Amino acid sequence: MLMRNVALVFLCAMYCELAQAQQPATTPSIVYTVHNPDAIKDYEANPRVVREMVNRLVLAVTGQSDVEKAWASLVSPNDRVGIKICAAGGELFTTHHAIVNAIVDGLAAAGHPRSGIIVWDRSLGGIKEAGYRPTTDSYQVKAIAPHDGYDAKTVVSAPVAGKLVWGDFEYVGDLGKMPLFAAADATSNVSHFSKIVSNEVDKVINVPVMSVSETNGIAGCIYNMTIPNIDNWRRFAQGSRFGAESLAEIYASPLIAKKVVFNLMDGLIAQYAGGPQPQPNYAVHHATLYASKDPVALDAIALKRLEEWRKRGSLRPVGPVAAYIDFAGQLGLGNSATNRIEIRNIGR
Repeated sequence: MLMRNVALVFLCAMYCELAQAQQPATTPSIVYTVHNPDAIKDYEANPRVVREMVNRLVLAVTGQSDVEKAWASLVSPNDRVGIKICAAGGELFTTHHAIVNAIVDGLAAAGHPRSGIIVWDRSLGGIKEAGYRPTTDSYQVKAIAPHDGYDAKTVVSAPVAGKLVWGDFEYVGDLGKMPLFAAADATSNVSHFSKIVSNEVDKVINVPVMSVSETNGIAGCIYNMTIPNIDNWRRFAQGSRFGAESLAEIYASPLIAKKVVFNLMDGLIAQYAGGPQPQPNYAVHHATLYASKDPVALDAIALKRLEEWRKRGSLRPVGPVAAYIDFAGQLGLGNSATNRIEIRNIGR
């Protein structure tokens, strides 16, 4: 307990130094929303309607006159482009295939070869049921390979150690077997970034689902680029303030913060409890997409809406374990205060 308290004091001191070194964003942020009830019915997305929604959002965020120019303003022809989805929700709650297809079509119109675009998540269970076809989709669909999918040279350290499991880069065991846990003393205070985010993409389109995370508040923009992109991540997902605030620091890495150029949140179906794993009993056909260049502002708006649904369902707030949203604002990653965020509804 003493060592844990010392580690937490050290972490708080480190956060204070970071917050002092970086000033919060001073320019108000805009979160664009588009709603169309025809976009999703009985858990089935309408690709034509979804495409129109995605196009309207990228035009609004970039201020460009057509879709080709809009995507070209975000990524250059020589950029290696990645689309970070959330595939933890299986058939019903994975980032919708229709959204990814609309993004890929836009990038292709801007001159990017489809075959060079990487669509990825830590694991891809359930994506076939969600409509993805890794063997026939024109883009690359990738998971992060256990152990070998992490970069030995790009790490993030934190004073709280986590128990290593099979698949972590530093896990040592019989590679021919798949035990759930290493020996009791096999712990590490280091996490490695995935090779995809460190070496294979230059610019990222971040497409999380609109879902809570019972351990980290929401599985939004910041969560989607951090927890699924590192190993030894369980120490950051224990529902503690330490874990929540750490996500902001991880996101601030140039490997993430400088690469993400566009955030589009999939709110066709929103899940206000039990996420990011699928829980249909807590799902809402929201039929709404959100977009912004500011991941902090988008997360803050999503959290507020999810909390409203939770309150209506007599569920406890998840805001206390989403402390990373406010801390990300302190680090200058975006605006978390609602009086610094403008919500602009661009209609149907």
